[in-house]
Amino acid sequence: MEPSEKIAVVQRYVEAFDKQDITIIKDMFAADAKVEDPVGTDIHDGIDAIVAFYENALSSGAKLRLTGACRCAGSAVAFPFQVVMGDNTIDIIDVFYFNDAGKVVDMKAYWGAENYS
Repeated sequence: MEPSEKIAVVQRYVEAFDKQDITIIKDMFAADAKVEDPVGTDIHDGIDAIVAFYENALSSGAKLRLTGACRCAGSAVAFPFQVVMGDNTIDIIDVFYFNDAGKVVDMKAYWGAENYS
C-alpha cells in the first residue's frame, strides 16, 4: 500500500466525523479488525463492535482536526490529531495497520487524561 493511499484513509476517517457517516467507518475496517481506544482499555473486536463504538463517537458530535503530518512505515500510518467537542479538546495519536486489501485491521489510539484541554 502506497503512503498516499494510507493518508487518503486518514482523510476519510476525518471526513466520517465531519459528516457523521458510519458507512465510511464500515468501509475502512476489515471484518476482523480490532480497535483499542485508548491503548490499555477493552478492545473492540470485529466490525460489529467497531461500528457500535464509532456510532457512539459520531453521535457525540465530535470533530477531528489533524495537527501534524501522517507518518507511514511498513503496513501502518500514524497521525496526530485533536478530537474537538465544544470547548474541549483531546490530543491523540492514532496508528492504523492495514491488510493487503487496504483495510484497517488494527487501530490503536494513544491518549490519556493529560491530553485533555
